[in-house]
Amino acid sequence: MKSLLAVLILLVAGSWALDGERNINNPCASTGMGPYDYKQVLCMSYVFYEAQRSGDLPGDQRVTWRQDSAMGDGSDVGKDLTGGYYDAGDHVKFGFPMAFTATMLGWGLIDFEQGHSSAGQLEDGRDALKWATDYFLKAHTGYFELYGQVGDGYSDHSFWGRPEDMTMSRPAWKIDTNAPGSDLAGETAAALAAASIVFQNVDSGYAAECLSVARELYQFADERRELYHISIPQAADFYKSWSGYGDELCWSALWLYRATGESSYLDAAKNHWDSFGIMNPPSEFSWDNKNAGVMALFTLLQPGDSTYSGPLQQFLNNIRNMPTTPGGMVFIQQWGSTRHAANVAFIGLMAAKLGVDAGTNQAWAESQINYILGSSGRSFVVHFGSNFPQRPHHRSSSCPDIPEYCDANWAQYQDGANPQFLYGALVGGPDQGGSYVDDRNDYVKNEVACDYNAAFTAAIAAMVESH
Repeated sequence: MKSLLAVLILLVAGSWALDGERNINNPCASTGMGPYDYKQVLCMSYVFYEAQRSGDLPGDQRVTWRQDSAMGDGSDVGKDLTGGYYDAGDHVKFGFPMAFTATMLGWGLIDFEQGHSSAGQLEDGRDALKWATDYFLKAHTGYFELYGQVGDGYSDHSFWGRPEDMTMSRPAWKIDTNAPGSDLAGETAAALAAASIVFQNVDSGYAAECLSVARELYQFADERRELYHISIPQAADFYKSWSGYGDELCWSALWLYRATGESSYLDAAKNHWDSFGIMNPPSEFSWDNKNAGVMALFTLLQPGDSTYSGPLQQFLNNIRNMPTTPGGMVFIQQWGSTRHAANVAFIGLMAAKLGVDAGTNQAWAESQINYILGSSGRSFVVHFGSNFPQRPHHRSSSCPDIPEYCDANWAQYQDGANPQFLYGALVGGPDQGGSYVDDRNDYVKNEVACDYNAAFTAAIAAMVESH
């Protein structure tokens, strides 16, 4: 009865309609750019990150249907762990994929700064990155100590509603000297090192703080080697690093070399390259496996050395020969298929920029991004282009305006569009046969996540530059 009453109140108030027509203006204006409006997409992708913010929201928040939330995070351990990003359509803060997200946002801001500037997105991009790195600095609560997760995945997933309405306990878990995690510490070090480059000419004090913590976390990762899910078993069923920690050690050493120019970090990265077989081409580039990113970063930092450019080209050759959907999107994995295509497209765009089979890699990477934006006949970015997703698997956007009651069964299962527009979110995407249904309950094809948009955002900035 309460569910029916809530729906009637909403309809009478005119706050939304079941066909998804609401008076919510896109914060990102169309620019008329073609063949797709990459500048608008870049703006929208950063708006999506605002929808994922946890903690005390700023006054210039563009996603106005969100409010402050999870303000007690860390209270169970006597720490302030507010802030950061909710992972996906849920409300857990998983540090490992969040750190990868930040590293990729930083990479895009560094190497495709011109694209950001042309689109007017430098400030929004820096804000998105800083929202994550501010949290990492809070989560670094002592020497060789880093909180890597807030919220339990299973209890969180049993709740369908807004983060503003959460009442379940949100325990925090950490890695430390006695319970280390090289993959988590290494990726967070990479994110902070990248951020130190982004902010060095904007806020030198903040950049120095990021770099100082990055140095320590790399040392922690290298000296106390262990997989983080052993120390934080609550992460194992959600973000276990199947590729091990060798890629994060090499990746973070390279980012520190780029940030500092100190040869000791380059020597360490070369040692990790050999010790962990990073030169062996993987089948993906993701929050888990950074090998392809290492290849591209080494090619950038060691120009003319085929030790690194050769494996990079081999990786891309292999990827281009993988199965595709009928519309031509490389199909790497069913879970988040568009995310995987965007990730390798970014590597292709970096390779092209570095002169590695530039024409082939540029054209192929552009075809992947264009597929995501609509070349197959539909867009996979919420509220962008034509035939776009309207029912992402995302709890808070499925609820009506605060303070209206959000009935969990209604919000999850009603047939209409999500009442809130989750502008810029990249949904999971089609299966290998190209099949996709805009179904809120399909968390394989229609969930969104911070890491889904990460390399995608950087790739879109590259597309702005090249067009």
